[in-house]
Order: sequence, then C-alpha cells, then structure tokens
Amino acid sequence: MVNKVILVGNVGKDPEVRHLDNGATVASFTLATTERGYKTANGTEVPERTEWHNIVVWRGLADVAEKYVRKGSQLYIEGKITYRSYDAKDGGGKRYVTEIVADTMNMLGRKGEGSSNNGGYAASAAEPQPSFGNAPEPTDDLPF
Repeated sequence: MVNKVILVGNVGKDPEVRHLDNGATVASFTLATTERGYKTANGTEVPERTEWHNIVVWRGLADVAEKYVRKGSQLYIEGKITYRSYDAKDGGGKRYVTEIVADTMNMLGRKGEGSSNNGGYAASAAEPQPSFGNAPEPTDDLPF
C-alpha cells in the first residue's frame, strides 16, 4: 500500500512553530494549490480552483520552516496524508482534521520571484535552493 502526496503551492501564512518538551520542533502552515481555469471543447468555462492543505513538518524540516518559510513562499512538498480527530473544547463534539505530514520540502522560485518577504533567504539561479529530502530540482516549465 502507498500513502504519498506531492504538492507544489504557495504558503498561506507564516508557519506556527512549537518547541516540545522532548526537544522536538513541529511547524504547521497552510499551502494553496491552484488548478488553472480552462475552456472545454464545447466552450464551457471551467473556473480556476484553489485547494487549501494543512501541512505539518517535524524536527529538522520544522527548523528550516521556522527560518525560511514565509507567507507567499512557493514550496514543493512530499509526504503522507493523515487524519485525526479531537473533542472540541466548546463541547461541540468531535472535530476532524486532514493534514499532510511532510518528509520532503523544497523551496522553489528564484531571486526576485514571489513574495519579497522570504525570511532573509534569497537564491539566485546560480545558487542552489535549500533542498530537504529527495525532491526534484525546481524547473521553470512547471504548470503552476
């Protein structure tokens, strides 16, 4: 069986980072992926569609997210989809959460592209992007 998710999208908000008592670090943030709108052969307009994903990164990836990932950053994420539930504090019953637990994160984009708030990290085309895991190198021909 395989549980693998690959996403390329833009970060919706700065990561929320927590340092746990056992020394582990965890960061969470949202990632937006967008399918472009198009026109079908019969002329029907299909609008652009954006999906929001909850991303969770642990330990070293969380440390990297804390330093470099900011709202608007473009990321390549590989991980697995997980589901969890918890009891609402307001007594409103169970709440269900779907998350992507990332094991690979690659910062995409080039210097001067995307958000200017990049956490102090800017890479030129000659300088390699920080890559964490085995993500493919970013290319300019991605349809995103």
